[in-house]
Amino acid sequence: MRRSTATLIGFTAVLMWALLALMSAASGKMPPFQLAAMTFLVGGLMGALTWPFRKGAVSALRQGWQVWLLGVAGLFGYHVVYFSAIRAAPAVEVSLIAYLWPLFLVVFSAFLPGERLRPHHILGVVLGLLGAVLIITRGRGLSLAEGFTKGHALAFLCSLIWSGYSVLSRRFGNVPTDVVAGFCLVTAVLSAICHLLFETTVWPADATQWAAVLGLGLLPVGAAFYSWDYGVKHGDIMVLGAASYASPLLSTLALAVAGYAAFTWSIFAACLLITAGALMAAKDMLFKRVPAPN
Repeated sequence: MRRSTATLIGFTAVLMWALLALMSAASGKMPPFQLAAMTFLVGGLMGALTWPFRKGAVSALRQGWQVWLLGVAGLFGYHVVYFSAIRAAPAVEVSLIAYLWPLFLVVFSAFLPGERLRPHHILGVVLGLLGAVLIITRGRGLSLAEGFTKGHALAFLCSLIWSGYSVLSRRFGNVPTDVVAGFCLVTAVLSAICHLLFETTVWPADATQWAAVLGLGLLPVGAAFYSWDYGVKHGDIMVLGAASYASPLLSTLALAVAGYAAFTWSIFAACLLITAGALMAAKDMLFKRVPAPN
């Protein structure tokens, strides 16, 4: 499969993550670890149910401890740290700091074999970051009213966890994406344990909330992780990093269409910045030079 095709497959994860906020809002008032346990269970079962129909899929789970440590630390570790950060600092500030991960992804990927960090990659991801700032802060600027707290440090750790998971996944490029189902199921179990220890169970109140939970498990907390795994292993990881800034923009647009948010000038400006950044970072892939005929 061509590298550009793998990159597009990875970008579908960004599109699915754009639905995370909308579906989470529609899922009711379940505590975070309970919601993570339920949705990761759906996401893991979605992959596991295909194993009987594909030869060798189950054998993909026979990986070394390094692979399992990376996968579980990436999925479960990120969510534990993010939930802790949200409880310890304002959500807007946490979201903005955590969304440094595409920038770190682009920088860290320069150390991978066969990759080279060029000025247009940096420019593209910086434009995307500026767009994300506009979206998350709604164009009002950002000031850490309470200073740099434990929550901000945890949010920074979030950005390192997800960028590190994504880049290190490339180092295990020969590991089949089928193993992601195992990561999701282990994450569901660990989330359920945390829920039982720290939270009170709150079940969805109606069919709409149950549908939102199912949708979360099938798309942003399910298929998205399979697509992302394939994309970062076989696609253009720097382009994926810059293009990931489309997620907060598309998420805001989805919330606005559904009536959870309003259209503002910052959305339009962010759209221009993020689009320009993604095109800049993808310059090599979009505008390849055709060799002259001999």
